[in-house]
Amino acid sequence: MPLWPVYTGTNEPHDGIAELPAPPPWRDFDGGPVLPAPDAAADTAAHSPDRTHRAETYQATEETVELVNAALYLRRPLLVTGPPGTGKSSLVYAVARELRLGPVLRWNITSRSTLHDGLYQYDPLSRLYAARQEAARPGRTGGTDGAGGTGGAGGAVDGSGIEHHLRLGPLGTALLPYDRPRALLIDEIDKSDLDLPNDLLNVLEEGQYEIPELVRASRLTPDGVAEVLADGTDERVPVVRGRVRCRAFPFVVLTSNGEREFPPAFLRRCVTLHLRQPDDRHLAEIVRAHLGEPDAYARTLIERFLARSGAGDLATDQLLNAIYLARSAGLDAGSLDRLAEQLMPYLGQSAQSDVF
Repeated sequence: MPLWPVYTGTNEPHDGIAELPAPPPWRDFDGGPVLPAPDAAADTAAHSPDRTHRAETYQATEETVELVNAALYLRRPLLVTGPPGTGKSSLVYAVARELRLGPVLRWNITSRSTLHDGLYQYDPLSRLYAARQEAARPGRTGGTDGAGGTGGAGGAVDGSGIEHHLRLGPLGTALLPYDRPRALLIDEIDKSDLDLPNDLLNVLEEGQYEIPELVRASRLTPDGVAEVLADGTDERVPVVRGRVRCRAFPFVVLTSNGEREFPPAFLRRCVTLHLRQPDDRHLAEIVRAHLGEPDAYARTLIERFLARSGAGDLATDQLLNAIYLARSAGLDAGSLDRLAEQLMPYLGQSAQSDVF
C-alpha cells in the first residue's frame, strides 16, 4: 500500500520514497536513460556543518508535514513563504536527509537570475580558446569529435567540443531522469526579475527542457549523445540529442519572504506552505533540538522573545544566539540582559522600540 506520510518530520532517515504511489496521469514523466540517484556524499560542496545541523534538528509542524507530502504525491513544487528565520530553506535539507534524496541542489536567486542560469551554463569563449589550442597542436588531423570539435592526432578526441564547455545548473540537474527525486532549493524567488516565475512555468509543468547548442551538435553524431557535467559534481551524465526530461519529478522548494506577489498561473502550479512564527511549545522544541533542554534563563528569553515578536519581525536564530551566549559567556544577569537585547533587534524598520 502507498505510504502516508512519506515524509514524517521525525528526522529519522528511511527509504519511504520508494513507496510513493504512481503520480497523477498529468504529472507522469518518462525521461531516460535512467540515472541512479547520487549518494548523499557525492557533492562535497553541499556538505557543511551548518547544513548538516539544520537537517538533523529541523522541527516540522503538522501542517508542514502534510503539505510536504502533498507536494511529493502530486509531483508539484512547494512554495514556502514566511518571515525571515522561520526555517524556510532548512526544510528542504531536512526532507532530503530523511528521504535519502542525496545532495540538495541549490539555486540562490538574485535580481539578475534568469531561467537559463538555472538550466545550464555554456562558455563559448573557453571553447574558442580550446579550438585554437587544438588547431596549433603538432600532428593534428582533420575530422570532428562529433560534438562540434575536431579530432586530434591518432583520432583522439580534443577538448573543443561543446559538451566540454557546458555544465548543467541546479534546475537543469534536478530534471535529469534520475530513478528517484532529487531535492532542489530555489531560494528567495521573490528577489527575482518579474519575468522569472513565469519563465519557470513551462519547465516545471513539462518537466523537460532543451539545450539548443547540443541539439545542433547532435546532428553530427550517430547516437546524438553528449556527456556533460552536472551541477555539484565532476561526473558527466548523458544528454540525448540535447533534450532533458525527468523521470522522477524533483522535490522542488521555492522560498519567499513575501516581498512580492506571484501571478495566479504560477501559484496554481505550486503547493503553498506559509510558515508562521513558532509558539512557546514549538520554540522550546527548537531550542531543545539545537542546544539541549532549556534552563530557567533560556525559558525567560523564550518568553521575552514571544512577547516582543508581536511588535516586529524577529528570527528564531536570534533567540538561539542569545541562549547560546547566555550558557557560554559566563556573564552576570545584567550583562546577559543587555547582550540579549542587542542580539534580538527587530528586523523590520517599522517596529516600535520597546523595553527588553
